[in-house]
Amino acid sequence: MGERHVLDARPKAGATERPREAMPRTRRAALNAVAAAIDVVARIGVELALNPLLVGRLGDHVYGAWRVLWRFTGSVYATTGRASQALKWSIANRQESADDLERRTLVGSALTVWALFLPLLIVVGIGLAWVSPALLDTLPQFRSSVRWAAMFLVLYSALSSLVDLPRAILQGENLGYKRMGLSTFLIVMVGALTALALVYDLGIMGVSAATLADPLLAGILFTSVVRSNVRWAGIAWPTRAALRAFLGLSGWFVVWKLVMQAMLAGDVLVLGVVDSVESVTLYAMTSFAPGAILAVTRLLIAGVAPGLGGLVGADDREGAARVRAELNAVTWLTVFTSGATLLIWNRSFVEIWVGASRYAGAVPNLLIILMVIQFALIRNEAGIIDLTLSIRAKTLFGLLAAGISLALGALFLGALGGGITGLCLGILTGRAILTVAYPYHVGRLFGLPWRRQLRAVLRPGLTTVAILALAFPLAGAVRVDTWAMLIAGAAATAPAIGGLAFFLGLAAPERQALVRRLRKVIRHAG
Repeated sequence: MGERHVLDARPKAGATERPREAMPRTRRAALNAVAAAIDVVARIGVELALNPLLVGRLGDHVYGAWRVLWRFTGSVYATTGRASQALKWSIANRQESADDLERRTLVGSALTVWALFLPLLIVVGIGLAWVSPALLDTLPQFRSSVRWAAMFLVLYSALSSLVDLPRAILQGENLGYKRMGLSTFLIVMVGALTALALVYDLGIMGVSAATLADPLLAGILFTSVVRSNVRWAGIAWPTRAALRAFLGLSGWFVVWKLVMQAMLAGDVLVLGVVDSVESVTLYAMTSFAPGAILAVTRLLIAGVAPGLGGLVGADDREGAARVRAELNAVTWLTVFTSGATLLIWNRSFVEIWVGASRYAGAVPNLLIILMVIQFALIRNEAGIIDLTLSIRAKTLFGLLAAGISLALGALFLGALGGGITGLCLGILTGRAILTVAYPYHVGRLFGLPWRRQLRAVLRPGLTTVAILALAFPLAGAVRVDTWAMLIAGAAATAPAIGGLAFFLGLAAPERQALVRRLRKVIRHAG
């Protein structure tokens, strides 16, 4: 599997130069972020409404199995060849240099890779689905329904991987905002179908079958959006050389997807296999709100990535480094402010939402929030590396860190009896490798000295430790029992923490740069 370094890329001789964009990158990034934000809010709202119903109708045992199976779907998805991911980043990187035929060839390559990997997905998916009841130690009366639910999710993965191709074209072309409203509609519709399945007691099989509506309708809707908004839309079948290059890139994205699943889903999978599915339910309820922070911060990199990809592809290292610094600062402010607020209020949230018995405790809550902060910043750097298409080192370091994280998590959880606390400590320790390796790798690509990067993280790092240490005693002391009091308390806490983080965690030049960027976004959005 080869890789292509593109920081020194130049337009090919004879290539058709792209017309000057009618809409500035900042405005596109803002619109992309708005579209993604709407989807994130819709998804969080649907899950917030559905989870109590899921737990109540399915019970702790089957709900825990469902959470593991849903994460299992992501692992199966890796066997699709990750053609959509390779397509998105390839198009984003070539915004300034590729001609229409080259872009259509990329689409043809992606379709070919999807077809080549489809048999592997089917074999691996069905095999894992068949043994899933045994792996999860499912109670006898639920084994058949769990197995069929896993089968439905395998079909969901196969369809979604195909539907993701038109979505990838929009994102790569910096036109993700064109799907605004459609994704939200699908999220709400699938949530409604899931609720109907629960109301009519269709169990875990009905819940998994409801998910199939998403790729079936999304394929039609997103293909229509691409045809209406992407002038070069079409398919050109690749030469063997072009396919080989694309397949090599896809191969690294397959491995990277496995790494990401180990980091995103490894906690639940290890917990379900080493401990019990009931402990998964406890962990899932406590980590729901912190997990929502990750969903919010993900839209930051999704919104700016295509524009940043254009800077990388044009070899504008200074501009790319500046946008990267602003992205990391905004991500840290967002995730830290939200995390510190949740450290204080998450217990009350879980108790009001699903009951006091499903809160894992103050220490697990703190460690989950630290995992979220750590992962959000790691994912930023990983996304930037993707834009360079120089992902070999990133993937190998990710494999190492993921393997150590899962091994330590399983060891601390099971053999050492650390429970959820031990699991979180193991994962935090393993991921520390990437906390160092990824910024170092990005610094080399952008020509940033390592000492300069260390100075940049020292101030926000110390601020994180200090404020979380002050907030931790409040995690058990502050409790409310109504939604109104919870919302009012969180609304008062978050701005105070955010203001402290802004002035204590960022130097004056960083604050000024963020203010300028915000004004620019508001001006272009208007």
